[in-house]
Amino acid sequence: MNTLFDKIWDAHVVQNIPDGPTQLYIDRLYCHEVTSPQAFDGMRARGLQCFRPERIVCMPDHNTPTHDQDKPIEDPVSRHQVETLAKNATEFGLKHFGMFSKDNGIIHVVGPEKGLSLPGMTIVCGDSHTSTHGAMGAVAFGIGTSEVEMVMASQCILQQKPKSMRISINGQLGKGVTAKDVALYLMAKLTTSGATGYFVEYAGEAVRAMSMESRLTLCNLSIEMGARGGFIAPDETTFAYIKGREYAPKGEAWEKAVNYWRTLRSGDDAVFDRELSFDAADIEPRITYGTNPGMGIGITECIPEGGSRALQYMGFESGQKLLGTKVDYVFLGACTNGRIEDFRAFASIVKGRKKSEGVVAWLVPGSWAVDKQIREEGLDSVLEAAGFEIRQPGCSACLAMNDDKVPAGKLCLSTSNRNFEGRQGPGSRTILCSPLTAAAAAVTGVITDPRLLQTNELV
Repeated sequence: MNTLFDKIWDAHVVQNIPDGPTQLYIDRLYCHEVTSPQAFDGMRARGLQCFRPERIVCMPDHNTPTHDQDKPIEDPVSRHQVETLAKNATEFGLKHFGMFSKDNGIIHVVGPEKGLSLPGMTIVCGDSHTSTHGAMGAVAFGIGTSEVEMVMASQCILQQKPKSMRISINGQLGKGVTAKDVALYLMAKLTTSGATGYFVEYAGEAVRAMSMESRLTLCNLSIEMGARGGFIAPDETTFAYIKGREYAPKGEAWEKAVNYWRTLRSGDDAVFDRELSFDAADIEPRITYGTNPGMGIGITECIPEGGSRALQYMGFESGQKLLGTKVDYVFLGACTNGRIEDFRAFASIVKGRKKSEGVVAWLVPGSWAVDKQIREEGLDSVLEAAGFEIRQPGCSACLAMNDDKVPAGKLCLSTSNRNFEGRQGPGSRTILCSPLTAAAAAVTGVITDPRLLQTNELV
């Protein structure tokens, strides 16, 4: 029996090239402002139009500021990137969710919430964290700019078929343990290259119990293990999430789609190239200590030996516990943790408390739809009462491509996906964590085990 990955991949094969790659049909191409300009230029130079424009969606997110979006963008490079995408989308007749429109946000947040990413699809974008959409039960992966042009021109791509891996998380996650902690745990176990060459299917009781938003977080971070992508077989949780969304099938088409989606699972006798299993009970809230996402520990653990360059950059030492370490910045957001569930989690910790005076906090929704839901649920009142401000949607402090940069030397607890040197700004220091852990630091001013605040052991 084929794996689910085989089923989806094989259903999209146009042709297998002898001793070469597979020509794979692509159902959805997402374009943002950073990796698309050269692709559009290439199409223009060859006098080509997009082969299936209805399958392409454009959206600025990396360069968008998270304040004053109704005004011209101050940074000339960012302004040029955003304006160029808008012009290219108009010229090529593509759907464009422009900045400050109700449809805008981070492309990997908006795609699923709009019902544009669906089970059984092949989905690509010129962005490594396209693996996020795998949570829908899709084969989704990042591609290079020349490949973006290839998909624009033909709605196909040339790819070598990856190997298959299944990672099962068995049992139930403990209190205060989120999908982000699961991902950080897996990265530490496998390292940042442990899944290189594989497409990962996540399975097991703990994964099945996750909400769709948690699954999106888990799949988002697949790339940080070196995987080509990660996905989860669709189930009733998936269908309930998709139903009624703007671009989801309706009426008879919905019933037909769900009947097909129910077949999208690996058989009981499916053979994977590699299988791994972990016990959910072994996972506690996690933080990173170094300069790649795989350099992580449980929040109560000590930094292990090794990684001297990374530790020197971070200002830490082997054997050190990070609990109680002073925090300068806290960032809630990114395509990893910018969804409504993440804001609910953050608010659950800060409710009735106050932001630490020594902490600068950036709370950035992943889309205008998330922003709207925050206000409908009254989370804005909870956050504002605790001294927090909600910024406007965008990639924000995940990466130093917009105004939200962490100053050199400052330590940021971040819910984003990467902690490379200078990722959040030249000389900045990043610790990756969950929204619960970020919230705990935001109100205490130091790295704090969020479980203590959940049980009111700290006031």
